[in-house]
Order: sequence, then C-alpha cells, then structure tokens
Amino acid sequence: MKNEYSVVFERVVSIEIESLFRLKETVNESFTKACNEILECKGRLIITGMGKSGLVGRKIAATMASTGTPAFFVHPGEAGHGDLGMIVKGDVVLAISNSGNSDEINVLLPVIKKLDLPLISISKNLSGRLPQEADVALILGDFEEACPMGLAPTSSTTATMVLGDALAIALLEARGFKSDDFALSHPAGSLGKKLLTHVADLMKSGDEIPVVTGDTSIIDALFEITEKRLGMTVVVDDNKYGVLTDGDIRRLLTLDQDMSQPIASVMKTTPITASPYMKASKALDIMRQKKVNQLIVFDNDTLVGVLALRDLVQAGIN
Repeated sequence: MKNEYSVVFERVVSIEIESLFRLKETVNESFTKACNEILECKGRLIITGMGKSGLVGRKIAATMASTGTPAFFVHPGEAGHGDLGMIVKGDVVLAISNSGNSDEINVLLPVIKKLDLPLISISKNLSGRLPQEADVALILGDFEEACPMGLAPTSSTTATMVLGDALAIALLEARGFKSDDFALSHPAGSLGKKLLTHVADLMKSGDEIPVVTGDTSIIDALFEITEKRLGMTVVVDDNKYGVLTDGDIRRLLTLDQDMSQPIASVMKTTPITASPYMKASKALDIMRQKKVNQLIVFDNDTLVGVLALRDLVQAGIN
C-alpha cells in the first residue's frame, strides 16, 4: 500500500521527467551554436549563476573541466566586487538564470560586452534581459516545478543540469576525448589508479624476480619461491619459459613426488603472460579469467618482471 511519502515521490519524479521531455522539445540550432562557441574558445569557459542556479553551474563547470573543456565557476556577486578580473579576453561566459533577470548577473552584462566575450545564457524562456543580450540563448521551456508552491527550484535545476551534461558530452565527443585523457584529470582515487597504473608500475623486476633453470631440483626451486615470496618461480629451460607455483609443489608432495628431480619435468610450459605496458586493471581481468595469482611479464620476448595479485590489491586496483 502506498503511503503519503511514496505518493509525493512518484509525483515529483513524474513532474521532473516531464520537464526533461519539454527540454528535449526546445533543442534547436542554438545548442549547436553554443557547442561551437565553446569549442572555438581560446580561453576558458566561465560559468556563473546565482543561488540554486549557481550550485548547478558549479557542477556543470566541474563536469566540463573533467571532460576536456577548461572551465571554472565564478560567483556573480563576488564578480561584481573584484572577481571579474578572473575573466579575460578569449573566454566564453555561460550564465544561468531561470528567470533570465538575475540582478547579480545583469550587473555584469555591460562588462562582458565591453570585453567582447561570447555570452551563452540558460533560462526558461526568452523574456528576460539575459537571454535577450546573449549571443546564444538556450531555453529550458516552461514547465511545472515539482515544489507544490512553485517556488523552490526543482524541475528547473534538473533540466539545467541535464542541459549542462548534454553540452559537456557533445564537446567531449567533438574533441575526441578518450579514457586516457580523462585519466589525466583524475589521478587520485580508484578511478585514476585504474586508468593510469600500468603493469610496469607494480611488477617485481631485476633481482626480485624468482628464476631457476630447468635442471634445478624441485626442492631447490621451493627455496627460491620462499626467498622471493611471490608464490611462484619462473623456469628458464633451453630458451623456453615455464612456471611452477607453491600450489603446484604442494600437489606434488601429496603425490609423493621425488623432490630431487629437475623442475623442467613438472613445470607448466604455457605460463600466463602480460606486457609491461598493459594497464594494471587489464592484467587483473586476466588473472580473474585464468584463475591465477601471478603473471610473467615479457617485453619483446624478454623476461622483465612478475606481477602478483597481492600487489594489484595493495595498489587499490579492482
């Protein structure tokens, strides 16, 4: 049974969905013009807005900056008291005002015009001063706010945010912005690690690599595995490579295997490998798929390292 809260929830969602349908109907050549103005900008995209529009503007600026469009938010009130100096020739201004008549933004319009900066506006219609003076006016459309009093910005801020996302993604695609570009602006956290960390950054190399020859006894190979603490050893036998893990040795012990025989007779001759230039996240996918805890790393058929699952985990790759 629905209670009063669930009824409100459904009403709000329905109203805000309707606002997005209205927004979709307003898309015209102005959207293309806005994208071109920003794409051709030699400076930065300056986004401004007052109140809730300003909060949405901050989000749009952050999305733009992280997807290849240099952008930052300037508070219109602070801009009127000195911060307007942040805006210089070559920039493009995106001003947000649902009514199109925000006093704090209107104060800035003469200066924006004097600096000869392209001005893009976002408002509900064309009746306000801001869209009338803008070079490109983006219209949200007239629709109902989800607030029953029609006062709190709800549907309008949702539509504005979606319009900002559409601009950002259109510009992202126009620039040919790729995941590697995205990684450069997201170096911290799990996302940055996933996109920027490569096998070479985490693998053991040089003397850290457990290596034995094919004629090494199984028991001596166990000592190498224990000393290097990677749970395995690489086996080099007549220019061929193999691998033996501590798990393999435990299984041999249960079979009463002669531990003095050469390791070449029991090693795995088709080790799972990786390239040092491979993304660490890709290497982790291989480990999961093949159900192994280590990968031997080769660079042009040369052994350069061993990557262990524990090193991926410790680095936060998941």
